[in-house]
Amino acid sequence: MSLSQTLLVALRSLRLNPMRSFLTMLGIVIGVASVVTVLAIGSGAQGRVAEQIRAVGANVLMINPGTAKKDGVRLKAGTRLTLTEGDVDAILAQVPQIRVAAGSLSGSAQIVRESRNWNTTVNGTTNGHFLVRDWTLKGGRTFNGTEQNTAAKVAILGTVVAKELFGRDNPVGAEVRIMSVPFEVIGVLDAKGPDQDDVVFVPLETAKLRFLGSASGVNRDAVAYIVAKAVSDEAMTRARTEIEELLRQRHRILEGQEDDFKVSDPAAAMDAQRGATRTIALLLTSVAGVSLLVGGISIMNIMTVTVTERTREIGIRRAVGARRTDIRLQFLAEALVLCLLGGLAGVVVGSAISLTVARSAGWATIIDAQAIILSVGFSALVGLFFGYYPAHKASRLDPVDALKME
Repeated sequence: MSLSQTLLVALRSLRLNPMRSFLTMLGIVIGVASVVTVLAIGSGAQGRVAEQIRAVGANVLMINPGTAKKDGVRLKAGTRLTLTEGDVDAILAQVPQIRVAAGSLSGSAQIVRESRNWNTTVNGTTNGHFLVRDWTLKGGRTFNGTEQNTAAKVAILGTVVAKELFGRDNPVGAEVRIMSVPFEVIGVLDAKGPDQDDVVFVPLETAKLRFLGSASGVNRDAVAYIVAKAVSDEAMTRARTEIEELLRQRHRILEGQEDDFKVSDPAAAMDAQRGATRTIALLLTSVAGVSLLVGGISIMNIMTVTVTERTREIGIRRAVGARRTDIRLQFLAEALVLCLLGGLAGVVVGSAISLTVARSAGWATIIDAQAIILSVGFSALVGLFFGYYPAHKASRLDPVDALKME
């Protein structure tokens, strides 16, 4: 009997007991659906973290002010600005592992263009900020030296702000008002993600003079944070150590005293988050794999019972010329068809659950074709593995004894 005929006979046999067939493959459906859902959510989460790492930039160190204390109570980080432009210059001059660094001040402000307005983050910084973040321009240019030194009223817009204020019009050369001060738009940045693109950049000296200088308190040289880019990934650890030593020296922090700054590696933290997500996804996938194994065991049990019920049928087939191989292939085909149908149904259910989670909970999901193929292929292997014993048992029945069964 050909393979196609064997599969048709298997499908016909399964249709004789539709409810039993459905309940038998239910474990496979649940297992495959679980695998597809877990892998889709896990892949989406890892993809989101990868996007965040790319948005921050490669080999970036973030230097923030430390926590301050008032009346013995620790305040939140950044309450007292302890970093300065002098720290930026010292890092560039004395830490050879750092390629470029920039200090920044930031705050919220209303941006107005004719009848449109938008509340966003205004970041006062230097061109070094864009180099550290690997942030390219969609149009226009960055600040020139004169604009940075003379507190010029020029601005570079993120894509979200440009869209909200100008729609499809080109913002370069137009005028916007930031806290009632007119600014000329000289550039628009490429998109880095919604969380990154809702921002307006102005020269650091402009921010201090026009609207963010009061945030630095009595020290006009202060900045809210510093970003620095190492020359390579291998230089990150050494660069971080040297920056900490340099700033402790510059800030006159004695041995045993707590730092008034914090150096962090955002990409490393995000990568650790991605590793944790991968581990959780692996554990959940293992649990889903157990469901597949349980489904396989149930298939083996049901197929064994089926062999007993169809003993006379097997005897008749053997009597009219069916070989042991034909009997074995018939029952293997039934187990395989059960698992394949269950696997395909599980893919549909898992994809539906993943899309529902993505829409209702706002979680990123990626339905990977490789995950689908892997799940269906594994379910087929489960069918072959657990279906072999009942198929072999059926093929070993003696035709004479089988025909005597009622």
